[in-house]
Amino acid sequence: MAGENRHEIQPGMTVGIVLKKDQRSNALTWGVVKDLLTSAPVHSRGIKVRLTDGQVGRVKVIGAPQ
Repeated sequence: MAGENRHEIQPGMTVGIVLKKDQRSNALTWGVVKDLLTSAPVHSRGIKVRLTDGQVGRVKVIGAPQ
């Protein structure tokens, strides 16, 4: 599931994000959403979130790693 729609993402969810430094490699970082930083209802590159550990990135996968 992609993370382009804000209504699909809630604080407390496990997500895979791409950090700014990993945009070229598209490497995922997994964590739990603390805050939603994108105010738009839809964003083509993914909704920007802050994880509970403070890392910020755009959501690419919603749910636990497989």
